[in-house]
Amino acid sequence: MSTSRLIWQSLNSRPAIISAVALAGVGSYYGSRSFFTKVYAESIETPPVFGGFGPKTLRLRSTEQVNHNTKRLVFEFPNESSKSGLTLTSALLTFSWPQDRWLPVLRPYTPISNLEQKGSLELMVKQYPNGKASTHLHSLVPGDTLTFMAALKGYPWKSNKYSQIHLIAGGAGITPIYQLVQGILNNPDDKTKINLIFGVNTEQDLLLKDEFDEYRRNFPDRFRYTYTISHPKEDEHGFRKGYVTEELLKEVIEGSGKDTHVFVCGPPGMESSLVGSRGSPGILSRLGFEKDQIYKF
Repeated sequence: MSTSRLIWQSLNSRPAIISAVALAGVGSYYGSRSFFTKVYAESIETPPVFGGFGPKTLRLRSTEQVNHNTKRLVFEFPNESSKSGLTLTSALLTFSWPQDRWLPVLRPYTPISNLEQKGSLELMVKQYPNGKASTHLHSLVPGDTLTFMAALKGYPWKSNKYSQIHLIAGGAGITPIYQLVQGILNNPDDKTKINLIFGVNTEQDLLLKDEFDEYRRNFPDRFRYTYTISHPKEDEHGFRKGYVTEELLKEVIEGSGKDTHVFVCGPPGMESSLVGSRGSPGILSRLGFEKDQIYKF
């Protein structure tokens, strides 16, 4: 083949070669750009849902019936990468406007989902016979929305401030107690020991029992609990029977030194008997706890 013919074939094939190289370059550019854009986007943390001011309206993703009067409600965030931004022992003030009501209802609820969870939060709501807010929340179905007016900060928890804490809960008052247990035991740097006393009417009312059982298995040296049932069935065994009394607390609470603290949440009558009033010391006072050692949610 002549030299001139070889040169002619080379020139004819060059546009195709140049096009292929150009396409590969463009693909490489946009591929790398897409990759770095993705890495950059993932490196930027999305703003927390409750990090600023103003109400937030969230869509209900799912519901679960826990027992005869309690539901778990999961609300999704607009951005699945967002966290709630809540601090430990925080609650959320909900805004409900039930049908046939002239005025809206504001009620605080404590999330039971991990505060580091992304994309959603979970409430556990007990429905009361005449409860306006709880009845409205129980009527919600997936796709409905609920407005949260504000985040309510609770006790300013600091890791390892106390060697041990005693948590006393009654009924639905277990939700802020559970949030505190969860926050402490999920933090590898917090070594606080926890003693939970939980009083309920029936065994069905032992909310979050599976979760507490798992913590007990995982932290046998740091977490223990006592359940007492005021109206047990005859065939129910393995639980204490009765209310949260002074006699019970004397038995299960060891020590009231300054490096311990008590958290209380339950029905008004229970809280009053435990905390007392200005003219009448409560059970915890008689057990040796000072006022600054007791926090009521």
